Amino acid sequence: MKQKKDLKITVELDDKLIPEKITWDADDAGADSYADCRAMLLSLWDNDAKHTMKLDLWTKDMTVDEMKLFFYETLVTMADTFENATNDDRMAGDMRDFCAYFADKMDIETEKK
Repeated sequence: MKQKKDLKITVELDDKLIPEKITWDADDAGADSYADCRAMLLSLWDNDAKHTMKLDLWTKDMTVDEMKLFFYETLVTMADTFENATNDDRMAGDMRDFCAYFADKMDIETEKK
């Protein structure tokens, strides 16, 4: 039997269409209500057109320091996902090297420093 899971994202906008609040929920998230977040990067692969569709949003409350950390953590996760999906540990290692460079240039404290 096939399973189906739903992911729900709600974005509240101000009168200038700037995100003020982003909430999300998933069938198996383990929470009884929507969770707040300040930023999201959603990438979807369009197999027919062979390109990525993207939805990148952040709220007015997102600070620059939070955005730097958000990008750093997203890049690290992308390296892990790339390695899991392709078994290309050499390129994943290069991506992780860039993550370390990014963290250094953005003055982001990481556990490895």
